[in-house]
Amino acid sequence: MPLKDSYLLPAAADMHVHLRNAPGPIAELVTPTIRKAGIDTVFVMPNLAPRPVVTVDEALEYKKALQAYDPEVNYLMSLYLHESITPDEIRKAKKAGIAGVKAYPRGATTNSQWGVISFDPFHSVLSTMESEGLVLNLHGEMPSSASENITVMNAESKFLPTLTSLHSKYPKLKIVLEHCTTADAVAAVRACGPNVVATITAHHLSLLVDDWSANVHHYCKPSAKSPEDRRALLQALVTSKGKFFLGTDSAPHDISSKKGKGNTAAGVFTQPYALGYVLTALEEGIARGDVKEEDVTEEVLAGFFSGYGRKFYEVKPAERKILVKKGGATVEESLKTDKVEIVPYRSGEKTWSVEWQ
Repeated sequence: MPLKDSYLLPAAADMHVHLRNAPGPIAELVTPTIRKAGIDTVFVMPNLAPRPVVTVDEALEYKKALQAYDPEVNYLMSLYLHESITPDEIRKAKKAGIAGVKAYPRGATTNSQWGVISFDPFHSVLSTMESEGLVLNLHGEMPSSASENITVMNAESKFLPTLTSLHSKYPKLKIVLEHCTTADAVAAVRACGPNVVATITAHHLSLLVDDWSANVHHYCKPSAKSPEDRRALLQALVTSKGKFFLGTDSAPHDISSKKGKGNTAAGVFTQPYALGYVLTALEEGIARGDVKEEDVTEEVLAGFFSGYGRKFYEVKPAERKILVKKGGATVEESLKTDKVEIVPYRSGEKTWSVEWQ
């Protein structure tokens, strides 16, 4: 049997978004689509170019620029784990309300060229984060390496010993393994204590390796994997109990970066219809037998979309409700201005609509 035709849910929280440089043409186009999706709170990634967000002042300036596009969104800001960050800056970040520090293995994904080679030099920073209660957000992949037999297909699994080591060394440090794509990652997060959780994207609940190998708009880092991995993600969603929650990793790129000369940019743009994509993935999963219809309850959806992420980041519960209706919207072929054009996930398809209550 299919899902219900509609769900009345608390406003959603997307705990992993890319909004790009602000002010800027991409941020101007995509930031207003956050609330269109029924989302009122977002955790904003710091991997901007030509300079990532590495100081509290930069993060607050970035937040102010985003608020100019939509002041009704609660923007949770983050810093980029960089060699210039000090324990004093971490303490300043906590006082300023910065929500987390994002660690990118150097060379693993978009704008990770300033990232981490080893966590050893960051001991004092991580210890301060642990004592201050600041979240460590991990891009959980090793950089591809032919000599070490690491490719996009096993890069996440190869990173998991690092997650386990960090959790062992800093047991009170709150850690988010971002955008899980494998059964291995789901198992690793479950094996850790309550301070370790993970986000799951909308697109990884439906995509497989064959999809992104044939369509540049489905290519992202980490990449979608196997049917077994997809099944594990769907199972993690419906059995989360706070261990897994929504982080779309919505990553807008101008169409020239996806289809232009050279390598295609990694990123799937899901922001405007994120909840609908998840619900469609669950419907498809039920049809395949990956999950059971009775497991997809309003309580499960409310937790995954809203409650679990807010609780982990110590954000107050949603004050408003949204009504999500099956088949009430159609995804645009593209979103564009005279400066930029972005192709959304599943462009042209019917999806769920969202109405603020």
